[in-house]
Amino acid sequence: MKRLLSGPVAWFTLGVLAMVVTASVRSLIDQPPPQPQGGELVILTGEDESTGKQRQVLVNKWNLENPDTPARLEVLSRSSDEQHSEMVARAQSDSPNVDVYNLDVTWTAEFATAGYIRALDESVDVSGFLDAPRKTCEYDGKLWALPFNTDVGLLFYRKGVSQNALPATLPPDPNDVRALVAANPNLKAGFVTPLDHYEGLTVSALEAIWAEDGDVYDAEKDLVVVDSDGVRNGLKKLADAMKSVDSLPPAVDPQSRGFREDTSRAAFQRGEVALMRNWPVAYGQLRTGDRPMTDFDVAPLPGEGGSVLGGQNLAVATGTKNPQAAQKLVEFLTSEESERTLFRDGGLAATRTVVYDDPQVRQLRPYAPVLKDALVKGKSRPVTPHYALFSSIFQDIVTNALENGGNLPPDAVTRLTKALRGQVV
Repeated sequence: MKRLLSGPVAWFTLGVLAMVVTASVRSLIDQPPPQPQGGELVILTGEDESTGKQRQVLVNKWNLENPDTPARLEVLSRSSDEQHSEMVARAQSDSPNVDVYNLDVTWTAEFATAGYIRALDESVDVSGFLDAPRKTCEYDGKLWALPFNTDVGLLFYRKGVSQNALPATLPPDPNDVRALVAANPNLKAGFVTPLDHYEGLTVSALEAIWAEDGDVYDAEKDLVVVDSDGVRNGLKKLADAMKSVDSLPPAVDPQSRGFREDTSRAAFQRGEVALMRNWPVAYGQLRTGDRPMTDFDVAPLPGEGGSVLGGQNLAVATGTKNPQAAQKLVEFLTSEESERTLFRDGGLAATRTVVYDDPQVRQLRPYAPVLKDALVKGKSRPVTPHYALFSSIFQDIVTNALENGGNLPPDAVTRLTKALRGQVV
């Protein structure tokens, strides 16, 4: 058996060990925290529809300030449905090569549940964000993203239409159309809203249903409630509004069945309709381009139903090799100054409250107070990890209903309930 050290030798050895341990601890304490690694950061996103491509402007600014971790926007299809499919495919691939996803607000739950994105650090400061956009970044008690830009439906109207002639509800009724035609005898229809078979159909149908105090999903009960008078009345009014009454133009342009946001905007720009439902970014789009238009204004959507809340959220990809830099990029792109740039210069609705009170912003975006009030009343679409499937089935049901006088197909509840559970029907 080895003999233990004792006496002066032992004390000397222990002293050396103590100094080594102390030096090691001090070295650890004095070391700076781990810094983000270098390398390019890829942001997977839909097309930038802002005036002057302000998302790229912000990325350029980041790159100047962070040359070791430059960012690059990788732009996908303009269609939100196609964007979703492409993002999911990338997330499931062996080499996603994505650091940040720019997600539609309805995809947060899905990407979080599937493990495609990582929860943000608890240290992230979310004060200053508008409540509604911030909540779309939360799911299952965690913060998964930060709101990049928000959205809510607005009523665009030509200035020949007085405030008193604006309809009290949507779609307009025959008396509303009569007043609109009196202001402009050349109208083909009173109102246009996107009803093509894509997410815009979901949005327009929900707003018509909410206007009749109906809904499709009860979150508290986790129950599909589409079989109700409010839903039937909303869809029937929408279907009937595309027919002429009393030799008047139809309240809703029948061509809306093939319209998206851009084609709706074009019809409004051509003077074929007096009223349009569109997102705030359309304000800047109407005032620029080949046929700039200035003789219009905006108001909140009429009635108590409220508008669908839209927008995009920035989330850090689970597979990123540089999560610290990716989160730093997300915080930079959603900072107060970035949000001011997005709205003031680009027309994308800001997610931070203070931006709407900025005098320069109000001068350049005079509809800022209207937009802020509309955002407060904005309502979220159903929150579910299977939202894309749910919305697709809902679009099929609405299309069927509009082709049949607003009547729901008999299997509507069953199909939506299965879709809510992720069951393909």
